[in-house]
Amino acid sequence: MTIFDTSGIEAFVTENNSKYANKIVKQLKSFKKTHGLDDSYDPYKAAYGSMPSHAACNPEIKQLYINGHFCYVYKFGMVTNGLGIVRDVSFYNKDFLNFHPEIIVDKKSDSPDEDKSLQDAKAVIPVLQDFFIKHPNIKPNIFIGDAAFDATNIYSDLFTELKFDKAYIPLNQRSSLKHPDYTVNEAGIPYCPHDSTLLMRSEGSSRLKSGIKRFKFVCPKIKWTKDDNGKRKRRHFCENPCTSSPCRRMLYIYPEKDFRAYPGTLRDTEEWDKIYKIRSVESSL
Repeated sequence: MTIFDTSGIEAFVTENNSKYANKIVKQLKSFKKTHGLDDSYDPYKAAYGSMPSHAACNPEIKQLYINGHFCYVYKFGMVTNGLGIVRDVSFYNKDFLNFHPEIIVDKKSDSPDEDKSLQDAKAVIPVLQDFFIKHPNIKPNIFIGDAAFDATNIYSDLFTELKFDKAYIPLNQRSSLKHPDYTVNEAGIPYCPHDSTLLMRSEGSSRLKSGIKRFKFVCPKIKWTKDDNGKRKRRHFCENPCTSSPCRRMLYIYPEKDFRAYPGTLRDTEEWDKIYKIRSVESSL
């Protein structure tokens, strides 16, 4: 496993004095009250937008907003394995950006959470590329990261360039899954074509002779039964069948056509919950 996250080392600078941010937030709360603004005006977001993006004494000390806390830090990306052992730390300093000119640092928005996501999303692939160049014999097949990495281009790079088999990344709730041929829920599980309250049932995954992986979904109203000869067969119990096939509807999904929806594994499953939990456990060590 490879687990990636961004963090920072707080610096001893004026901007990290709690009075610095609290003073700005207090002023903006008074501004909101005085002008009778509604809840669409967020004093904390406004404070974030008015605060400098780096400390006055050192441009390498960047602004960070994490868990409701404003701070100025030396930011870095950290790679650990499934045991929580730190394998690499890459600081997002001038040398790092010079070595990766493809990373474009945009002007910050008025959303601290969004800015953090954009920074994490831009840094993850370059950090991993550097790590695997330094350690060519380390070849993990599972990547674990938070929702900041839920972007189509990141999935593509993880699977095609870095050769991961599975990526455990929660969906960013700002962007839902869509499929042109059928309707899916927020985890990518297709619905019954005749009943939007029923999800089709997963029957696991398999690989074609070419090595391409596929997930199989079947009608939720079939059961495996035995005939007179003891042979197991599917038997349907659907009052409104969508096909004349005795096995009813079967659907094969190929992850390589949509890595974001099907990152080598299925969301909302016992396997997903068990594996992704490792990230939060190791991050707290």
